[in-house]
Amino acid sequence: MRITYSPIGRIHSPFTSLEGMPIQPRGAADVEGRIEIYPQFRQGLRDLDGFSHIYVLSHLHAYSSQSDNNSPGDYKLLVTPFLDTEQRGLFATRAPTRPNPIGLSVLRLKAVTEDGVQVLGIDLLDATPVLDIKPYVPEFDLNEECRSGWLEGRANRADAHKSDGRFSANNED
Repeated sequence: MRITYSPIGRIHSPFTSLEGMPIQPRGAADVEGRIEIYPQFRQGLRDLDGFSHIYVLSHLHAYSSQSDNNSPGDYKLLVTPFLDTEQRGLFATRAPTRPNPIGLSVLRLKAVTEDGVQVLGIDLLDATPVLDIKPYVPEFDLNEECRSGWLEGRANRADAHKSDGRFSANNED
């Protein structure tokens, strides 16, 4: 089965290098960015301005080594994630090198513009392709009884932690 997606836009952010980027939106709370939406999709922004936050699904192109023939990229099923020194199962992490390098960010919506949206909390590399935008709805998305697995007691460190290159294409770990 072949699955293909086409981007609806792209990210404009101050981050031009993976190293030193925030690892989560929380670590970039006041960092402003823009999502340029391609002209054929702009009508879909209608009514988005009533929401305070949005989900942004993106293609983590800088971490992907997929070729045009859709062969698997470079990923490992055991990784040493940010905020840890121990190997963990890939699907128990938010490591960016994945079988399908899809990013998920919850960003604060600052404004809907003629050609896209202004956001705060951007944690994505400049020129990252955007696959989709969805509104964040607390009544749908907030879960009262949550557990954070191995991240329990560590997640609050994401504010200050930056990408250190451990998932760069030339890094073997």
